[in-house]
Amino acid sequence: MSVHSSAIIEDGAQIGEGVDIGAYSVIGSNVRIGDGTRVHSHVVIDGNTTIGQKCDIFSFACIGTQSQDLKFKGGSTSVEIGDRTTLREYVTVNSGTNEGESTVVGSDCHILAYCHVAHACRVGNEVIMSNCATLAGDVVVEDQAIIGGLTGIHQFTHIGRLCMIGAMSRISKDCPSFMIIAGNPARVRSVNMIGLERKQVERDVREKIKKAHRILYRDGLSTQQAVNKIRDSIDTCLEIEQLISFIENSKRGILK
Repeated sequence: MSVHSSAIIEDGAQIGEGVDIGAYSVIGSNVRIGDGTRVHSHVVIDGNTTIGQKCDIFSFACIGTQSQDLKFKGGSTSVEIGDRTTLREYVTVNSGTNEGESTVVGSDCHILAYCHVAHACRVGNEVIMSNCATLAGDVVVEDQAIIGGLTGIHQFTHIGRLCMIGAMSRISKDCPSFMIIAGNPARVRSVNMIGLERKQVERDVREKIKKAHRILYRDGLSTQQAVNKIRDSIDTCLEIEQLISFIENSKRGILK
């Protein structure tokens, strides 16, 4: 472990092997930092916060601090960050609002400068948030989603797996898995074919997703009619089941 002489580590903090803590960083008493993580200078990690292994947390990030939700009345809340996740300069990740509530960011995420993850958000694995993207409270972001810079995402919104959201979008409804979304107000533009290819989704599965997109967005059907037609006309696979499940479980309604 390497700790700069000006850093403050409060009694009770649990620091793993090979952790590097830079100048003027402050680590709270209930913080746990996994092996091999690097904390650059001027970082604040507070609250009941667990940081995974081999993370990289850059200067002026503020992790685990109190929820900004006006409903916060005290109590035990927490933040969990997975392994190998990068949090760039000025990233903020707030703790939960209600007793026992956690804010979670998964493993292998890349959260760029000035991004904000509010109370009780749940961010999956391999998620990229570009500069100044903002998640309001209780947002769910599934694995491998990409959120463009300066995008604002409304509270309680659900972002599906392998979505790509264009820069400066305003998101107030759920974004179905595998789609490209952009605009203010946001609209579904097409299927995220490049993202699917990069994640090595097989060609026949990509074609099924394209067909599902046409049914959902171009056939003039209601959402339920489109789901029924997708079930009847497309041979099932994991990705199609994920898409159908996402649509049927949407609480805010999906973007059209």
